[in-house]
This record gives sequence, structure tokens and C-alpha cells, in this order.
Amino acid sequence: MEDPVDIRSWQRLSPDLTTSGRLQENDIARLAALGVRHVINLALAEHPEALSDEAELLAAAGMGYDHIPVPFDRPDDSHFAAFTQALEAAPRPLHVHCIMNWRVSAFFYCWHRDDVGMDENEARALMEQQWAPETNPHGDAPAWARFVAGDSA
Repeated sequence: MEDPVDIRSWQRLSPDLTTSGRLQENDIARLAALGVRHVINLALAEHPEALSDEAELLAAAGMGYDHIPVPFDRPDDSHFAAFTQALEAAPRPLHVHCIMNWRVSAFFYCWHRDDVGMDENEARALMEQQWAPETNPHGDAPAWARFVAGDSA
């Protein structure tokens, strides 16, 4: 099956690692058809676009699930630590999502740069396929600009 690029902000980072924005119910079967074994969700459950019963829908499709709710206005090192722990423990293929793929892309930028040792420019280019928090007009973007710069206080 080809990548479901019509899922909001779909991005393939490697053969066994994909990311996106919010999922819809029909996306679950599409991820399963790709062989995805586990999903990590960084969005808040109460977001209006969050998929209700996501954990149950994924379990019914045979996929594992980790939910790490990251407040969009207050990302911090504890959220990133939970993300990296889940990322390293999750079976592959793995899909990671939030609502717009902004939380996810910022966390992967930091992970690629700091944990994997990817060249900073390459890591940033991957993030900027989704957004650049330093120039994004969203009111909470400055919190993410500080976070990716290493100033999560």
C-alpha cells in the first residue's frame, strides 16, 4: 500500500517511522494496512479534532498505543522524556501524531539532533516540512521556539 498522504500533514521519516496530524476513524485501517504496529499520540484528548476512543480503535485493529498529552502552550522536558522513552520502546513500524504534526515534528527535531546525532540542518529541514516555530504566527509558537532552542523553562 502506498503512503496515505491525504492524512493531515503526513510525513515518512524512515521505512518504519511515520508521522501526521490528527487521525480520523477511517485512518486506523489504513495504518494497519501499512503494517503499523504502534501509535504514539501527543495531542490532548479534549482537543475538538481529537479522535475519541483512539486507544480502543487501535487495539481493535491490533495496534499498541501510547498517549502522551503535550499542552501546546507549555511543552517541557518531561513531555519530551516521555516521548523518547515511548519512541525507543515502541515496536516498529511506528506512527506518531498530534493534531497538526507540529508537536511531533518539534520533538523529532530535538530527538534527531540531540539523541540520534543527525546534522542540525537536516533535522531542522525535516521539522520545517511541517512548521518553523520561530516564524509561525500561532500564539503558542514562541513556547515551541524556546523549547527547540533548549529553553523550556
